[in-house]
Amino acid sequence: MVKGRCMLTAAFCLVLALTGCLNEEAGKFGKTGSELSPEAALNQGKTKLRFWSSGRHDAQYILEAVKRFNASNKDHIEVEMTVIADDFTQSLDLSFISEQSPDVFTPIDLADMVDRKEVAPLNGFMTPEDKTRFAEHHFVEGYNMFDGKIYSLPSSGSTLRLIYNEELFERAGIHSPPKSLPSLVEAAKKIASFGKSEGIYGFALPYKNPSSALGRSVVPIAEISGIGGRGYDYSTGTYDFAGLKPVIQAFRTMMENGSTLPGSESLDIDPLRAQFADGKIGMYLSYSSEPSIYKVQFPAKIRWNAALPPSVDGVYKGVINQGIGATRWLAIGSKSRHKEAAWKFLRYMYSEEVLTGYQEAGLGILSVDSLASKAGKPKLEGMEPFLPGRYDGIWPAIPYGVQPQGRKWEEEFARYIMVGGDLDSIISDLNFRYNAALEQERAAGRIKMKAIPDFDPMNPQGKGVLE
Repeated sequence: MVKGRCMLTAAFCLVLALTGCLNEEAGKFGKTGSELSPEAALNQGKTKLRFWSSGRHDAQYILEAVKRFNASNKDHIEVEMTVIADDFTQSLDLSFISEQSPDVFTPIDLADMVDRKEVAPLNGFMTPEDKTRFAEHHFVEGYNMFDGKIYSLPSSGSTLRLIYNEELFERAGIHSPPKSLPSLVEAAKKIASFGKSEGIYGFALPYKNPSSALGRSVVPIAEISGIGGRGYDYSTGTYDFAGLKPVIQAFRTMMENGSTLPGSESLDIDPLRAQFADGKIGMYLSYSSEPSIYKVQFPAKIRWNAALPPSVDGVYKGVINQGIGATRWLAIGSKSRHKEAAWKFLRYMYSEEVLTGYQEAGLGILSVDSLASKAGKPKLEGMEPFLPGRYDGIWPAIPYGVQPQGRKWEEEFARYIMVGGDLDSIISDLNFRYNAALEQERAAGRIKMKAIPDFDPMNPQGKGVLE
């Protein structure tokens, strides 16, 4: 009994701390709407909605959009926006535990939230016009749709590119960004060979967070090489991490030969960006949010550029997955008492005005064809290389809910990159553990994805098969 009370007390303290953090975070970007309290708003006939956003780079733009909605809507809806840039998932989880969940939010792990019945399906709200607008390829099972129910709509996604320092390339005599893994390793070595005395290195990744580091690097390199970036082989319907071996080996080589920035094992993405902006890193891989970051958060002191990630052998055999970001954005909480009002706010945020302006401001890349064709090119310097092209697309979702015993694949490979070991044994172990977990989920009826024998990595969109 004492232990239970302690756990409840700890949870309550976390909720109190969360409330304080939310107020502090919201203050950084200013309040939205009126200064009315929820009670005063209710007394004046207003419907008060709480909207939580996880975005830092686009906070000011979204804040202005919310203010316009508050000022213009005829339904007396007042939206209060809160930005939680750090620990968003934990904050959202606690809000549902404490019965203080927001009406509208940006879900990080939508599949988990659907499983816990924390998000409301949107099918009943959508008009035929909505369904036409977000038509073919925009509803993807496992990303924004589960068992035929739509929980979020597509808006803008992120492309992944190799980010490089043009000045260091010139000093090293490198005339173009590397297109293959061997040329990536060689370029990093050339930069480090003359740069170490100045604290300059050829390559870096934020290995402190293995999922972040490998998700922005190993995954796109594998996908553009025609390999499932997260170890899942769609053609067989099983896990096989062997395809990632050359990528992991190349990263290990750059660690061994001193090309990688020392201390990368404890490096987060923002400190990495700060070092790159200061001219200390030759290359890394990341998302299309980088141009806005080097304009506002870490003003770059260098000339930099971006290019497609290298493939394993220099030949592009697949597209890079825009995936989750391209197929979902906002969701309505299942516990909201104002779902109709929340849907009206959602429709405004997905309007042509808001979304085309989002791309033109360089904050994201629209994935809805009907809107992308109307939006002008981003005005932000450095966005041009990130615009979607022939080698960007959407792969089917990987099986949801596969939880292997022991360390995850990102953790195992990051550990190997840092300290070495027997890579073949690591791959064999990962294959065994992930496939055992996959079969367990299939046997329980929780995963219905089947093999796609004719799966084409160059045209993966809409190829998901469900029983």
